[in-house]
Amino acid sequence: MDHFLYKNGALHAEDVPLAEIAAAVGTPFYVYSTATLLRHFKLFDDALNWADDHLVCFAMKSASNQAILKLLGDAGAGMDVVSGGEYARARAAGIPGDRIVFSGVGKTRDEMRQALNGGIRQFNVESEPEMRVLSEIATSLDVIAPITIRVNPDVDAKTNEKIATGRKGDKFGIPISRAREVYAMAASLPGLKVIGIDVHIGSQLTDLEPFRAAYEKVANLTKMLREEGHEITRLDLGGGLGIPYARSNLAPPLPSDYGKLIQETVGHLGCEIEIEPGRLVSGNAGMLVAQTIYIKEGEDRKFLIIDAAMNDLIRPAMYGAHHDIVPIIEPTPGMELATYDIVGPICESGDTFAKHRELPAIKEGELVGFRSAGAYGAVMSSEYNTRPLIPEVLVQGDQFAVIRPRPTFDDIINRDTIPEWL
Repeated sequence: MDHFLYKNGALHAEDVPLAEIAAAVGTPFYVYSTATLLRHFKLFDDALNWADDHLVCFAMKSASNQAILKLLGDAGAGMDVVSGGEYARARAAGIPGDRIVFSGVGKTRDEMRQALNGGIRQFNVESEPEMRVLSEIATSLDVIAPITIRVNPDVDAKTNEKIATGRKGDKFGIPISRAREVYAMAASLPGLKVIGIDVHIGSQLTDLEPFRAAYEKVANLTKMLREEGHEITRLDLGGGLGIPYARSNLAPPLPSDYGKLIQETVGHLGCEIEIEPGRLVSGNAGMLVAQTIYIKEGEDRKFLIIDAAMNDLIRPAMYGAHHDIVPIIEPTPGMELATYDIVGPICESGDTFAKHRELPAIKEGELVGFRSAGAYGAVMSSEYNTRPLIPEVLVQGDQFAVIRPRPTFDDIINRDTIPEWL
């Protein structure tokens, strides 16, 4: 569910007409719904109410604007970060260190110092070399680094090849078959305190069974490690629950079903439960709005050329991802349909959002919206072709605010420095 609905013949974000935002900030732009963000976070939080202690950490790699982080943080969310920059963003948004989990396979010494000095809930450690470095850094600062160890359960999440993370050939975590020796190593290193187990098998999962397979392995590992004297009090179970990008598709499982599965598989262990959803919280909470520049007649197809491009939303070019694309003016019943290749202005054939997509006939100058663009949209954007990053807008009820302005060409160009010898 989201809060982007047609009212009085025009698509709205909550109670704000999208055309009104376009007139104020120009196109293209991203817009987010406060009500949708909070609703989706609460669905996950409620799904874990059976646990005596739990924390929903938003995977901020999906959407990292400080306004979104503060909104979710004020609602009780923790943050899952994967870089020093994300850590700094979370702290700047007011998230306390004891609600920040640091994930990622390539944490640097500087990032470790940054988090240890600023406060951290835990590091999700992904390799023995990382563990040794973290021990060294924590010891040098005379602090204790709380850690979980990410295990790779060798479970195929059956998702896109580029976002699968739980198979034995993926770069993430340690093989679960080697967990005993790695936990023994962690227990022997100074400056570290093992508190739990971490697992994450991928993103955009539309079936609960891969989760079940992974969590059952985690449950067995928990029992084995406890028998060997390790104090396992926290299970970080990752995220990855998918969203319906195409309205015609069957809906993925609900957060409530996901919460029940967690209870069934690991609820008996008495551990604190952490999960790290990103896409399902932010995905359907955001929309990309663009304006049609031209309708171009090709030899065997019609091109709808818009002012958004692959640098603004790279998912279709990178993943072959689908986004429903809709007119901002509500189509009337029986309106003529047309088939388009929907493309942007960048000089790449890959700058194509959809091929052979049937839509109500669109005129030059009209606005279109890309649904489910709140996750991995703005955060993956770039200034390729010296195109400015586009504005981000947050809506609450009948009001809206720009939460990331569009830079000017001077802002972009003046970041360059020409050497004195030129």
